[in-house]
Amino acid sequence: MTKHAPRPHDASAVEHTATTVEDAVSPRRVLSSHTVYEGRIWDVRSDAFELSEGSGTLHRDFIDHPGAVAVLPMDDDGRILLLRQYRHPVGMDLWEIPAGLLDVDGESNLAAAARELAEEADLAADEWHVLAEFFTSPGSSSEAIRIYLARGLREVPHHERHTRTDEESEIEFAWVDLDDAVRAVLEGRLHNPSAAVAVLAAHAARAAGFSSLRPGDAPWPAHPTQR
Repeated sequence: MTKHAPRPHDASAVEHTATTVEDAVSPRRVLSSHTVYEGRIWDVRSDAFELSEGSGTLHRDFIDHPGAVAVLPMDDDGRILLLRQYRHPVGMDLWEIPAGLLDVDGESNLAAAARELAEEADLAADEWHVLAEFFTSPGSSSEAIRIYLARGLREVPHHERHTRTDEESEIEFAWVDLDDAVRAVLEGRLHNPSAAVAVLAAHAARAAGFSSLRPGDAPWPAHPTQR
């Protein structure tokens, strides 16, 4: 019996509608909200809410997180800087990019990113663009992360450098070709979410000469506290 290849999907049978793929704020009626756990860095909040009036009450506990910024440093040769750091919850040394919490009152997103780049990589940058934004785990946490592409790099003078402590004291640095970093993501060798998103986003943006990226000071309306 002759075997036939499976028929390709008939695209004409699917009804297509014009739509914009874009996440949107969706306010729902919150019936109650209170903190059930106060941690050193983030809290756990319990909310009761309705999807629509009279639809019934839903209860969700989630991490109430201040959000964070991350930075992909890229040199004039198109290489990116990765940092290796121990992460105790997963028990691994991970290759990451400079990142940190938005935990300084009155500090802008961009200023926080510049601070983290200086503290973790001893670098400053003259050119900043928004590379990507994402929620780390939107079903269980309000954490939002904005990733910046930093170029026009220069070293922070030695007398101005931050003294790294705890896990940061073991940070190691590596300048990596962007294509090699993409392979590391796709082959399952690089697991940090900010680094993985940054690497793939930078690879995609590079095809257009990074012309599609937003300026570093662009608004961030998706962040739960910046709407």
